[in-house]
Amino acid sequence: MRAVHVRVPASTANLGSGFDALGIALGLYDEVTVEAAASGLDVRVKGEGAGQVPLDSDHLLVRAIRAVDGVPDGLIIRCDNAIPHSRGLGSSAAAVVAGVAAGYALAGRTLDDRALQLAAEFEGHADNAAASLLGGLVLAWGEGDKGQRYRAVRLEPHADLRALVFIPSTESSTKTTRGLLPAQVPHADAAFAAGRAALAVHAVTTAPELLMPATEDRLHQGYREPAWPDTIRVVEALRAAGFPATVSGAGPTVFTLVSGDRVVPAGLDLTGFDARALKIDRDGVQVRPIG
Repeated sequence: MRAVHVRVPASTANLGSGFDALGIALGLYDEVTVEAAASGLDVRVKGEGAGQVPLDSDHLLVRAIRAVDGVPDGLIIRCDNAIPHSRGLGSSAAAVVAGVAAGYALAGRTLDDRALQLAAEFEGHADNAAASLLGGLVLAWGEGDKGQRYRAVRLEPHADLRALVFIPSTESSTKTTRGLLPAQVPHADAAFAAGRAALAVHAVTTAPELLMPATEDRLHQGYREPAWPDTIRVVEALRAAGFPATVSGAGPTVFTLVSGDRVVPAGLDLTGFDARALKIDRDGVQVRPIG
């Protein structure tokens, strides 16, 4: 293909205790067009990240495209971004997945298991990348001595579920919030996390009535509270009101799943947070030729 259009979904990760293992694709999208050129690089960005992200070979999307063998040297790239940056909604994973998908298409290849490996290598874990790539609910893991061979399976979320996200204006860094985590956790907390992560898979796919216990966490959210105390305040307020809220990825966005037409009751203090209702994306990254 000489030119392609790519639509890639946002994602949320962890779902409580499923740290670096569980992810869900969300109906919020970045749109990218990539065209092969004889030479040079022309990158333009509008929407989220405009005026902030680099417009040269350091752009994450460009790096991901060029990680694919057989991609043309010259590229013309146009990005229309809707996924907020540094908010725990998988913006970097979405950029990488969009780049890998575009690179595959330009090289005349079909997406395969190697595509997830390329995308996850940029992130250092596969949960967000797998969700943006595959859609739906994903269970991600690493294999090998250092866990650097990335794998994932896609599962179908319950048909009645949709997402609510509460996005603050403040940003968060995955590197910073990971630095708050202890090197070791108590055995009881590790066992708790394993049980809740397993339960989360069942709750999201089959039994939404179990989402409250399934999304309980002892593994990371409490340790990270100093980075975003307002986020934890909103999580606790929502959970007290019966909503299975969690921190979305590295934060500071708050995420919860609801069924039917349920809405957050009036009276909750959501000051500083922009509430959005999103569908669960069930298709993952989409690529189509242009022209």
